[in-house]
Amino acid sequence: MADVQHLLGLDRAHVWHPYGPMPGTVTPYVVESASGVRLRLAGPAGGHRELIDGMSSWWAAIHGYRHPVLDEAVREQLGRMSHVMFGGLTHEPAVRLAATLVDITPEPLRHVFLADSGSVAVEVALKMCLQYWQSVGRPAKRRVLTWRGGYHGDTFHPMSVCDPDGGMHHLWGGVLPRQLFVPEPPAGFDAPLDEAYAGVLADLVAQHADELAAIIVEPVVQGAGGMRFHSPGYLRLLRELCDEHGVLLVFDEIATGFGRSGALFAADHAGVSPDVMCLGKALTGGYLTMAATLCTAEVADGISRGEVPVLAHGPTFMGNPLAAAVANASIGLLLGQDWQLEVKRIEAGLSAGLAPLADAPGVLDVRVQGAIGVVQLDHPVDMAAATEAAAREGVWLRPFRDMVYTMPPYVTDDQDLARIAAGVAAAAVAG
Repeated sequence: MADVQHLLGLDRAHVWHPYGPMPGTVTPYVVESASGVRLRLAGPAGGHRELIDGMSSWWAAIHGYRHPVLDEAVREQLGRMSHVMFGGLTHEPAVRLAATLVDITPEPLRHVFLADSGSVAVEVALKMCLQYWQSVGRPAKRRVLTWRGGYHGDTFHPMSVCDPDGGMHHLWGGVLPRQLFVPEPPAGFDAPLDEAYAGVLADLVAQHADELAAIIVEPVVQGAGGMRFHSPGYLRLLRELCDEHGVLLVFDEIATGFGRSGALFAADHAGVSPDVMCLGKALTGGYLTMAATLCTAEVADGISRGEVPVLAHGPTFMGNPLAAAVANASIGLLLGQDWQLEVKRIEAGLSAGLAPLADAPGVLDVRVQGAIGVVQLDHPVDMAAATEAAAREGVWLRPFRDMVYTMPPYVTDDQDLARIAAGVAAAAVAG
């Protein structure tokens, strides 16, 4: 490997990291390799250390790293083809993946658009909704409603439905489409439905039904917008309101899909299905970038009857065979084991490990849902100090805003879970 300091110098001079300035002001860790749940860092003079990954590489690597089943799926597909265009062509990995997604997602989702990132999946979902209403002769239905505290990606239309005040996307307020926002859903997965909040939501949907194309939410777990959990009852309410007022319902399950919240899809907690669903992150087990937007036959048929009878979208790497092959392997690996037991084990481990922090100075709240653990502080976290404190405990974390949180791979054993909890505690104290 290249000299670490030389590599970091080149990185600082040329590489723009996510959510960072240019040139960078924080020195990143250099990862030399990864295996299981561990990241192996390169160090000066050949020195190395390992960190337990408490983030699943932004929630995607649910099976950890270098899993033999997933590695073999990539190698086998590479021996056939790495990529072909999807316009006018098709191939087995993509067809199998689409069929599997239809089988495992809630009825009546029937059709699958394979995108190349989560943000693009949301772009496609919103485009589907807008084009549907245009095609069926209701062009005035072009606005989108969501609740505050949400996050749906960093491309333009997804930014318009992210929290307009709590995130960085307020910079684009004068450029983005003006959407409708209701307050954040009341917190608490097990909390009863707040009738006053339900009334506010119902009134706003009824008032704007003639201009609303869709409602989009992150079901049960609001991720990067605040790591908040809410009752599945609000999803049932949204389904009822959308049916009553002729509005499409979109669930952004990019973060929650494939078991992270304790159900295979967060929609399953509520027993309802959206008209459009977005998937990503864990879709390929963290190996390659891929996402999917699913919709009902009604949405697809409506678009097909329009003046432009095709969905006007087509990424260059749509349906990439390598990504589709490893996605098939990842889903097979997940469903071929008792994944619910593993997620419950992680939930129990995080609950036990993080509970003592509830009484720690500076801690506002501690909450766990599925394989997600969150410690919310009463002040903005010092990310550099918190990250280094966790690293000293042998754990990789990426705090943000006022939160130190973890979403470990499902293969994390109990001993490593305890170490992750210790890393969260150290980061919370230092931050």
